[in-house]
Amino acid sequence: MPVWNPDIYALYRSYRERPALDLLTALPRDIDPVQIWDLGCGAGEQAALLSARHPSATVHGMDSSPQMLERARGLSSRVDWVLGDIACFAPEQPVDLLFTNAALQWVDDHAVLFPRLASALAPRGVLACQMPLVTDAAWRKTLGEIAATGPWAPRLAGVEGVRPSHDARDYYAWLAPLCPEIDIWTTTYLHALYGQDPIVDWTMGTTLLPYLDALTDAEERAGFLDAWRARLACDYPRREDGVTLFPFTRMFILARRD
Repeated sequence: MPVWNPDIYALYRSYRERPALDLLTALPRDIDPVQIWDLGCGAGEQAALLSARHPSATVHGMDSSPQMLERARGLSSRVDWVLGDIACFAPEQPVDLLFTNAALQWVDDHAVLFPRLASALAPRGVLACQMPLVTDAAWRKTLGEIAATGPWAPRLAGVEGVRPSHDARDYYAWLAPLCPEIDIWTTTYLHALYGQDPIVDWTMGTTLLPYLDALTDAEERAGFLDAWRARLACDYPRREDGVTLFPFTRMFILARRD
């Protein structure tokens, strides 16, 4: 399991928070939740916001990273911070709001996962999900190509990164038997990034983690990153004003149980 670093993940924080805030804004106005879970809560910002928005609710923030939860505990004493694996999520009580931002792309078998999450909802409960769509992104393709070539290839052959994205129609089909109200959409954010290697910096705290964990030799790790940097410089050239434009697409899902 990758070791998450809250400080690295916090780079470009405003860009990372925007989709979560967009998802929060899209929640149904009539919900009055008693039990709220934030799955893959990370450093806890959204769980703390949900706790402030719904002061009478019991809010749980679950993450698999002790480092992230240590940071989260400094945000709110009202949130029940839980160390756990989303794949094993089994709440003791029905959930009125199940919120998950940029986390489920790390979990296997969505055809099983999404119906199971929907089945955990209380009547009229809401599943609110956001996931990055990276399968067709140029940076993701070149990362896979670089990982499969060079002296590091044997050590990266078994690395499991972000899971492949599914079609929106698949998620609708998986959720429809339990949720008569489903809204699915995508948004592409055009991030204007500064710095020498901003896309490497962006992915250092997320997508690159399992690759870097597998490369224990510092020289080999540096060679791997340099090879990817060279490809990124061609696909995402830095503008004369120092900006690197980085389109990033995300899928949003709102599903309400009957």
